[in-house]
Amino acid sequence: MAASLQEMVEAYVREPAPGLRNAIIAQAMPLVKSIVGKISRPNHPLSEDDDLESAGILGLLQALDSYDSSKNVQFNTFAYYRIRGSIIDYLRKIDEVPRVQRTNLGKAQEIMQQLSQKLGREPEDEEVADELGISLEEYLNLLSQVQQRSILSLDDQKFDNEGSGESLSGYIEDPDAKAPDADLDTKATSDVIKKKMQNLKERDRLILALYYYEDLTLSEIALLLGLTEARISQILGKLLLWLKSELGDARAIR
Repeated sequence: MAASLQEMVEAYVREPAPGLRNAIIAQAMPLVKSIVGKISRPNHPLSEDDDLESAGILGLLQALDSYDSSKNVQFNTFAYYRIRGSIIDYLRKIDEVPRVQRTNLGKAQEIMQQLSQKLGREPEDEEVADELGISLEEYLNLLSQVQQRSILSLDDQKFDNEGSGESLSGYIEDPDAKAPDADLDTKATSDVIKKKMQNLKERDRLILALYYYEDLTLSEIALLLGLTEARISQILGKLLLWLKSELGDARAIR
């Protein structure tokens, strides 16, 4: 009977050997490929599957070299975040948002926040595009870029303006998670965001849950909701901008 990945890793931790290391890489490749398939990427010649898998393998090896079996954490779980983080770091290195696009993203975020406060709801795409002074098509393309660019990922800690290292994903409610009681400051901000999320359309809340908690791909969500993959990308881009602006607003409230 073939040894499981966990058994192979524990054997490697006890006695490292090059042959066993290579066998672990081969055994863990389905995990790497699965993570690659769920990460959005920019339209860049260096962001093909092979490129991202190579970056993922680096994360896998980092996880293998730092794994401590005494912590009672399965290697699959431990390696998942190292692999994903390594891929996202690689995408950040090869991807640069043009200055004009950065300006448009900043304006879109500001206008989205202003309209949300004025209307008491999530603004429509047409309303934001009108305020930006660009066509709806240009605005939708901008939203797709937001979703595709790793620098605007919910896991990016650059959204935190106070240096606490928190990421936006920490403010989206996981329906299966138990309420945290560690950091009251974070919980207060989280509560504000959760209240404001009630103003989102039910469809948009569902898309956030499917993408970030059910781990569905864009194509899977599109098939489930009867929309195109491009439209799902645009909606996620809009929600990322909205969450960024609302997080800033929530911190200002405190």
